[in-house]
Amino acid sequence: MGAQRGEFQSRLGFILAAAGSAVGLGNIWKFPFEVGNGGGAAFVVVYLTFCFLLCFPVMVAEIAIGRKTNKNPVGAFKDLGYHNWAFVGMLGLFCGVLILSFYNVVAGWAFGYFLEMVSGNFAIGKQFGPFTSNWVKIGLYGLLFMGTTAFIVSGGVKDGIERAAKILMPSLLAIIFFLLIYATTLPNAMKGLEFYLVPDFSKITPSVIYSALGQAFFSLSLGMGALITYGSYVSKRENIITSAAMITLADVGIAFIAGLMIFPFVFYQGADTAGGAGLIFTVLPEIFETLGPTLGVIIGSLFFLLLSFAALTSTVSLLEVPVSYVVDEHEIPRNKAVWMIAGFIFVIGIPSLLANGAVPMLTNFIDTGVDFMTWVQFVANDSLLPLGGFLITVFTAYVWKKHNLDEEISIGYPGYEGSFAQKLIHFGVSYLAPVILGILFILTVLNRFFGVSLI
Repeated sequence: MGAQRGEFQSRLGFILAAAGSAVGLGNIWKFPFEVGNGGGAAFVVVYLTFCFLLCFPVMVAEIAIGRKTNKNPVGAFKDLGYHNWAFVGMLGLFCGVLILSFYNVVAGWAFGYFLEMVSGNFAIGKQFGPFTSNWVKIGLYGLLFMGTTAFIVSGGVKDGIERAAKILMPSLLAIIFFLLIYATTLPNAMKGLEFYLVPDFSKITPSVIYSALGQAFFSLSLGMGALITYGSYVSKRENIITSAAMITLADVGIAFIAGLMIFPFVFYQGADTAGGAGLIFTVLPEIFETLGPTLGVIIGSLFFLLLSFAALTSTVSLLEVPVSYVVDEHEIPRNKAVWMIAGFIFVIGIPSLLANGAVPMLTNFIDTGVDFMTWVQFVANDSLLPLGGFLITVFTAYVWKKHNLDEEISIGYPGYEGSFAQKLIHFGVSYLAPVILGILFILTVLNRFFGVSLI
């Protein structure tokens, strides 16, 4: 197996790669504006609770299924003897492809902003609409980004994914810590930190809980088969529980640090904390401009380079999922599979590329009031991810059975039986995750597609 499919050569390599899958635009772009919209620290408390009590058991289940079978998300269910459940893997595959199709567009924005910052164009924040509607320029950035992703994935597990993770993740951490240290020296930085760190629990509403759960599940790359795929490359020597805990801590830690970095910038400028996506793409360039021409270029360039690195660690895992499926199930050589699938995903991402003002029909897609890219996010992120997580936990607890899960986990963790970790995993996959993810899926479908809001 190791020679044919590849295998992570070290525990660190697996953790960095899996954490890189989780750490992405969701942590540095989406998390801060979700916090802003959710009222600050109260949202953070709810988010952290969901990450450790609900998402962590789901992550353990996905990694265990992958390691048990050494297969892609579709082949894993077949290998376990449950062919009728292979649709769950196919659902995750489909979801990951949809996410990468629009994620690559946003990654193109981040890379484009990096180039604009390098050139000292701070006015780009006021030109966000015209910038994103320039489909030729954004398309070229997206093509370059997809090409870089494909190049890494074509190198295989050891020489591609693991090697890139060992470079990108430390680089990402170095940049984010540098920006954090600088941000805390700015005027009003402490007010930003107070907003972010001191919770007002009266702000916890059903809407905040709903948003925090969705953010936690999306940011940890659950429900789409990415961690089943990465788990299939993990050695039997590894302790799944501690590895999953470190991945969760890395993901949560970087999202948390991103907030520590961004809110001092926001309060320094006196910007609206509930500014949505504008917190990153419209507000921050203006803030960087106030730092002066030299320092502003350095800080601004580093920030959007950070955003680009975070995006790349996720696009790699998103592409690896369909590649592993094609290589395993159809025996197509990896290099050919990578470039074929990358090209296909780039093509189906073109409507998302054109939906930001370039084509009016896609800007208000089928009279839904949202653009095509946002509509795809509703389908993939908000609907299919929680559905995939719900089905994986139901399968693990009630079809494959918990004793088989325990057996796989115990291989690298002899003291697992009877431990607190076992009780947490059992409670999570048997009751907490299926109930909460099932409710989340139903509420989302009613809200997004039928206009019925129950929160």
